[in-house]
Amino acid sequence: QVQLVEFGGGLVQAGDSLRLSCTASGRTFSISGMGWFRQAPGKERDFVAAISWNDANTIYADSVKGRFAISRDHAKNTLYLQMNSLKLEDTAVYYCAARFSGWGGSATRYDSWGQGTQVTVTS
Repeated sequence: QVQLVEFGGGLVQAGDSLRLSCTASGRTFSISGMGWFRQAPGKERDFVAAISWNDANTIYADSVKGRFAISRDHAKNTLYLQMNSLKLEDTAVYYCAARFSGWGGSATRYDSWGQGTQVTVTS
């Protein structure tokens, strides 16, 4: 198993930037891909961005493309999400997740999840 802990959420204004971090522990050698997902009140959990753990290939949801950047520090077993030009609609609980086979944007393929961190964007 892999344990995931997110950091970095908070209250920001529209247009601001914020960086989320997610530290992995446990069987990190098993990780093949990681991702960020988010869930707004009353909505389903949506894909935000994903990265292949070894090659650092990335994919993004259209809604965040050009504003958000996912990255990882392999040595620190840490995943990041740099969020720029934040919008009101980015308000959500952000979750990081890890999978042990492949990588990509399907939430059902992820094996471990963090507890989530709240990001609130105000006008």
